[in-house]
Amino acid sequence: MNLTLAIILASVAEFIVGAIWYMPLFGNLWGKIHGFDRLSKEEQRQAQKSMAPLLAVQFIGTVITTIVLAKVIEVFPAYNVFEVAGLVWVGFFVPTQVSAVIFGGTKSKWVLQKSLIMAGGSLACLLVAAAVLQLAL
Repeated sequence: MNLTLAIILASVAEFIVGAIWYMPLFGNLWGKIHGFDRLSKEEQRQAQKSMAPLLAVQFIGTVITTIVLAKVIEVFPAYNVFEVAGLVWVGFFVPTQVSAVIFGGTKSKWVLQKSLIMAGGSLACLLVAAAVLQLAL
C-alpha cells in the first residue's frame, strides 16, 4: 500500500473510531459534560445539524495529524509504530488536551472525566492510525 492511500485510510479509520468513542461509548457522559442533555429535542437536532462544518474541520485536522504521525514514524525507524504513536500521545496530545480542558471553561466537577475521555479517544485514534500506517511504511 502506498503512503498516500495509507494516510487517507488511517484518517478515515481515526474518524470512525472517534465517532464510536464520542457517541456510543461516551456520548451520554459527553452530553452531560457539555449540557447537551439539558437541551430540548429540537435544540439537540439543530445542534447536530450545525455540526457538519465542524466535522469537516475535524477531518482536515485528522488528516494533518496522520501525515505528521507518518513523518515522525519515518524519522524514528528504530521504534515500532505503536511506540512512536504512544510517545506522540503522551508528549503532545495529553498535555495539550488537559490544558484545553482546564483552561477551556470546563466545570471543575468534569475536568477529570473530560480529560480522560479526550486522552483515551486520542490514544485510540493514534493507535488505529499507526496500525494502518504500518502497512505502508
